Amino acid sequence: MAVTSEATTLWFGDLMSGSGTTSLDSSDAAEFPVTWNARAEGEAGRTNPEELLGAAHSACYSMAFAHALAGEGHAPESLQVTAAVTFAPGEGITGSHLLVSAKVPGISEADFERIAEDAKANCPVSKALAGVPITLEASLA
Repeated sequence: MAVTSEATTLWFGDLMSGSGTTSLDSSDAAEFPVTWNARAEGEAGRTNPEELLGAAHSACYSMAFAHALAGEGHAPESLQVTAAVTFAPGEGITGSHLLVSAKVPGISEADFERIAEDAKANCPVSKALAGVPITLEASLA
């Protein structure tokens, strides 16, 4: 069964001085303030599309990696995944870097690295981001 998730942004004003809110409609979990300044320069208390994309990428990769590890008999105790999505004004999104720290009992370093790379390639958000470089730095804790 397919699931369609929705988010809505309500924007007021022009790009440079305007602002808006992005709401997670499907879950009703949160509403976030957004501005151009937050996107172009970073601004405390406001998010941007790249941070939201990073949240999606880190959550998706965590699920894909946990599933792949368990499928090979190495269920993880824990995974900490950070996705750092870079935006350059005038260029757009230039990449996503996955930083992973994992507790996986009994797995070899070689198997861990192979499964981590496979999860990166097969995570649905990674596939959606195929137009930008995705890098991975994974380590066993």
